[in-house]
Amino acid sequence: MPGEYKSYKLLLPLALGRKMWYTKLENESMGDNQMLDLEQARQRVQELRTVIEKNNRLYYDQDAPELEDFEYDALTRELKELEAAYPELITPASPTQHVGGTPSGRFAKVTHTVKMESLLDAFSYDELRDFDRRVQEAGIEPEYVVEIKIDGLSCSLEYENGELVRASTRGDGVVGEDVTANVRAIKKIPKHLKNAPAFLEVRGEVYMPHEAFQHLCAEQELQGTAPFKNPRNAAAGSLRQKDPKITGSRGLSIFVFNVQQIRGKELTTHAESLDYLKSLGLPVSPRYHIVHNIEDAIAEIEQIGQNRSKLDFDMDGAVIKVNRFAQRDLMGSTNKFPRWAIAFKYPPEVKETTLRSIEVAVGRTGVLTPTACFDPIFLAGTTVARATLHNEDFIHQFGLRIGDTIQVRKAGDIIPEVIGVTHHAEDADPYEMPTVCPSCGAPVVHLEDESALRCINPECPAQALRNLIHFASRDAMDIDGLGTAVATQLVEKGLVHSVADLYALTQEQLLTLDKFKEKSADNLHKAIERSKENNLDKLLFGFGIRNIGDKAAALLAEHFGTLEAIREAGVEAISEIDGFGGVMAQSIVEFFAKDGTADVVHRLADAGVNMKWKGEPKGDKLAGKTLVVTGTLETLSRSEAEALIVRNGGKASGSVSKKTSYVVAGAAAGSKLTKAQSLGVPVLTEEEFLAMLRDE
Repeated sequence: MPGEYKSYKLLLPLALGRKMWYTKLENESMGDNQMLDLEQARQRVQELRTVIEKNNRLYYDQDAPELEDFEYDALTRELKELEAAYPELITPASPTQHVGGTPSGRFAKVTHTVKMESLLDAFSYDELRDFDRRVQEAGIEPEYVVEIKIDGLSCSLEYENGELVRASTRGDGVVGEDVTANVRAIKKIPKHLKNAPAFLEVRGEVYMPHEAFQHLCAEQELQGTAPFKNPRNAAAGSLRQKDPKITGSRGLSIFVFNVQQIRGKELTTHAESLDYLKSLGLPVSPRYHIVHNIEDAIAEIEQIGQNRSKLDFDMDGAVIKVNRFAQRDLMGSTNKFPRWAIAFKYPPEVKETTLRSIEVAVGRTGVLTPTACFDPIFLAGTTVARATLHNEDFIHQFGLRIGDTIQVRKAGDIIPEVIGVTHHAEDADPYEMPTVCPSCGAPVVHLEDESALRCINPECPAQALRNLIHFASRDAMDIDGLGTAVATQLVEKGLVHSVADLYALTQEQLLTLDKFKEKSADNLHKAIERSKENNLDKLLFGFGIRNIGDKAAALLAEHFGTLEAIREAGVEAISEIDGFGGVMAQSIVEFFAKDGTADVVHRLADAGVNMKWKGEPKGDKLAGKTLVVTGTLETLSRSEAEALIVRNGGKASGSVSKKTSYVVAGAAAGSKLTKAQSLGVPVLTEEEFLAMLRDE
């Protein structure tokens, strides 16, 4: 007989689209009991696994989850209950049977000597009391440590005689990634411990403080890149950078919360171990207390929850751990969780308020972003009166009207967002987004491949700063000394309105910039002058044409030879270039059709900026062949290898398909190599690739 399954009907729409869930919130409740037949249960289990596994890949492997933690937890909880009611549906591949993600192939693999386990989650105090009952039934007199659960990326640090020798991510709990070089670049992580034991392995949580996160998001917006959704994603993405310098610049830190292995020192309790780690100079969990019964543990959890808004980092719960190591050994672990610990997850705080207006701002990429302005509410420790509405589709989904009663929460306890409507205002029409840019008055477009409205006027004042930063970047015009800080000053002082204004700047104007002296002004002026000689592909990429990256810009420049020929080309002519589709061709035609573009181009030409292709003739050794480079090569960077492919008449692609001619694989090649092998695509070593180019 199948067991009783508590149906969480409000969560069902999550499989189809996250935002649909909120529209069900007011109509459905979680308390209904429902008996499902085996086939219905099987269908729902598969649906849940698909959503959970997708989010696992996004969370662990790409640092970009679509679901908030509480949404993910609720889905996982439902899956566990279904599998408990229908044990015949449990499979080894179910996400309830394994931990975390998989090593990406970007870094060398590390097999953990001590498994980095996950924790069993609890969502009510009764579940904590059940945990306490299980501890006592094991013959253990309770003594617990209660501590904050940091929301970051789990990481192992290994020290030999006090020297940091290796750092690795959790991965799937058994195999992680070697991130030693990146961890060494993090200032807050000690590289040397005084009076340390012969060997010490600790586990901690790498996190990004709120201030560092906000600074990073501001930088990403200026660069025209999508900002990280929350500090956890930012920490994970920063720790797994290819360049350790980038990791080191992101302001990361760590809290150490567990001793995995130790030689040369005896420790008997968890609290003692944390005190000892603190004495070595390691930053440990910021709050940990010993309690002697579950009710005191619950009281401490309540206290932590009341103070969570005062923290400068993200937390996603509190943890109760058996204090004595000998008792932990007695209780042991399941295949996934230790039996001696449990994590309590706080419910998200949601409040209602009245929508008073909607403001629309133009971002650095021309995207129009609506913001809800509402009656102030005290939410997750701060007073908020504004929240993002994402895009036009989001507004239409809820049918938002001025005067509506709306639900607001903080995503990740930081960023306010509207999650639903509980009451529509009477006699009010649904809100409609503007048809022209609020900044420049140019018509806005709703492109087929995106939800956002976008201003594509290249001289839009709201986009001037982002355009300038991109134009001067290394892969574009490569103007040394013109970074974000200088670009910001040029725009704010009214010296530059479009990229063409760069070439009219005088030495005297540059000297008005903060911290600029004769030498720095002269260096920047010379760098601007040198950029006039760049090849045509650099200029094309610098324009920031949608859907056109640096490789596409090079193909475009080489194919047509001059900027004038590109401007005169139609969609059909551009689509003839190998690798160019209709969307790319249309983006190019639309960009050059704008009056503002024509003015910028004429001014650049008058300033002497090169508008002709002057590259070397291509070879034909790889003519008609498509190659994919993956992993770390011994003598070539990936970009150098791809440049060689293009120079010899081939096409450098970023993805493997049946049409791929060869995959050039280096060390730590990941999923692309696996896919090539499954498709039967020939795989070349770096040496074989270079030999192919040498053959006459």
